[in-house]
Amino acid sequence: MADPSSYRPKPGQIPDSPGVYRFRDEHRRVIYVGKAKSLRQRLASYFQDLSNLHPRTRTMVTTAASVEWTVVSTEVEALQLEYSWIKEYDPRFNVKYRDDKSYPYLAVTMNERFPRVQVMRGQKKKGVRYFGPYGHAWAIRDTVDLLLRVFPVRTCSAGVFKNAERTGRPCLLGYIGKCSAPCVGRVSPEEHRELAEEFCDFMAGRTGTYIRRLERQMTDAAEAMEYERAGRLRDDIGALKKAMEKSAVVLADATDADLIALAEDELEAAVQIFHVRGGRVRGQRGWVTDKVEAVTTGDLVEHALQQLYGEESGDSVPKEVLVPALPDPLEPVQEWLTERRGSNVSLRIPQRGDKKALMETVERNALHSLALHKTKRASDLTTRSRALEEIAEALGLDSAPLRVECYDISHLQGDDVVASMVVFEDGLSRKSEYRRFQIKGFEGQDDVRSMHEVITRRFRRYLGEKEKTGEWADGEASLTEEDGRPKRFAYPPQLVVVDGGKPQVAAAQRALDELGIDDIAVCGLAKRLEEVWLPGDDDPVVLPRTSEGLYLLQRVRDEAHRFAITYQRTKRARRFRASPLDDVPGLGETRKQALIKHFGSVKKLRSATIDQICEVPGIGRKTAESIAVAFAQAAPVAPAVNTATGEIMEDEDHVEDAAPETTAGVAEEPVSAGASDERRGQER
Repeated sequence: MADPSSYRPKPGQIPDSPGVYRFRDEHRRVIYVGKAKSLRQRLASYFQDLSNLHPRTRTMVTTAASVEWTVVSTEVEALQLEYSWIKEYDPRFNVKYRDDKSYPYLAVTMNERFPRVQVMRGQKKKGVRYFGPYGHAWAIRDTVDLLLRVFPVRTCSAGVFKNAERTGRPCLLGYIGKCSAPCVGRVSPEEHRELAEEFCDFMAGRTGTYIRRLERQMTDAAEAMEYERAGRLRDDIGALKKAMEKSAVVLADATDADLIALAEDELEAAVQIFHVRGGRVRGQRGWVTDKVEAVTTGDLVEHALQQLYGEESGDSVPKEVLVPALPDPLEPVQEWLTERRGSNVSLRIPQRGDKKALMETVERNALHSLALHKTKRASDLTTRSRALEEIAEALGLDSAPLRVECYDISHLQGDDVVASMVVFEDGLSRKSEYRRFQIKGFEGQDDVRSMHEVITRRFRRYLGEKEKTGEWADGEASLTEEDGRPKRFAYPPQLVVVDGGKPQVAAAQRALDELGIDDIAVCGLAKRLEEVWLPGDDDPVVLPRTSEGLYLLQRVRDEAHRFAITYQRTKRARRFRASPLDDVPGLGETRKQALIKHFGSVKKLRSATIDQICEVPGIGRKTAESIAVAFAQAAPVAPAVNTATGEIMEDEDHVEDAAPETTAGVAEEPVSAGASDERRGQER
């Protein structure tokens, strides 16, 4: 624990201007990012009598070992830089809102030649229109199913679309009238794009135009005695009205607004957001956060606004944002939102009327969300602390291991031997610091030797970083590269866990001893009986089956196994897809595909002459000669066999895939501790 006075800047060093500051710990890792209108006044507030500080602020300043700052011109620039640094460094003492789930959106891919309507999650993509978020994916599909009667936009995947183009037959939706079938030319690209734009307009709240247009068409069809067409239009109107009923009118003036409400206590805060477009609730989402710093309601609102709109622009930022408390100061945040939207944004607290009533509804949702969160996770922090304390007690450690690294070896009968390293901090996984290794020191299957190699390589890198930064000489360390990114192996664990028993533990400890590292504990977790092995002990440590410490070690071990086996399957899939073309220098995926497309199959390409290969656009004579040499040196490919008849197939259409490498076919399937011994014997 550091004394803040040991790194307090000298009087007059800190400028009296807007800026962003970073606190770093003894390993130079950023633990807190903040902004200030006056850096001098803000930073001075941290260096006072510790008894006057909020408990969480006191923990932060005593964990830190240094502070640095960057001066900016305006408070808006400070807000933008603070957001960028929080995203980059993920500081442990900053408020970080976590989605309690990955919310689905209704997306229209306007960046494609034939736009597609689909359900999307995760990061938003450029050129795609998003509507939502929705509470459940089925809610999106129900809405889309209703709207496709009126706006028959493509919903199929690229593979289905290309297959329909090739065969000249549309999919089922094309036959039943819920797709305009652009794949077979029933509508032109321009007509299909117009349908997609109308679909987007309707979802954006401009519903009256289409309802009135269909009603006029229905009336005209009835007057012309086209009763079947009039009946279809009547059903279309009913479908649109039913879709509109799914999102009730909450604001009569057709307002576009986001309403943000908070429910908080001393430890946690829950945020609920209602997205209102055209007076209707078009989406809802919620976040929960641990309050690891002393923050006001206005500060929480500011952080929520950064989370909501930091990656948004244009119409994704509404004209009006209603909040329970205003950030202090208000002007920089409002100016920042205006820049994101490109036009004026009103940020205010609703005082009366429908908006006030709706805000009370959002607040009730936030209170319910916090109560539900506490019911599900009431013991999470306590449980994780108890688990770490139990591990420390069982292994005889001086303190709880706040950072745990676990290693596992995976192979398929001795082929494609790989290893994984997963990291848990404070009992939670930190996936950004996961690493994977290829075993390079030898060929074949030897888990003990592989474990020794991996531990040696990982901690040799750690020692190299310490030596390079001069940490041994003057106590200063740097955990970041020159561009500010974290170094790969610079942060040491307090505990190393290996997947295995006594031999693997001995190998890991031997690797650390050879490197002269004596301040990192090692243990192993054997799968069969879930025994914990320590270096040099003849008997294992047996934790109770109900032990939280054992549960945590099992989660760490299973995550390492999942990560290792996923990597091993990826390597195996790549090896199976290997082609002689992969060894041709300078031949990228685009030209590989051009070669296959020109000749129709690898078999024809293999028998082609150099002059014939030169006929492919983009292939010069030197490259053609390299391709011919690569095929000549490659082992002959066994003929394809029809497994039903046993007949050797000489068909020229037998094509070997030369598509770009992908891991789409590699399932991330975690294998639990209770998996069968037979499977573990074949695939580790």
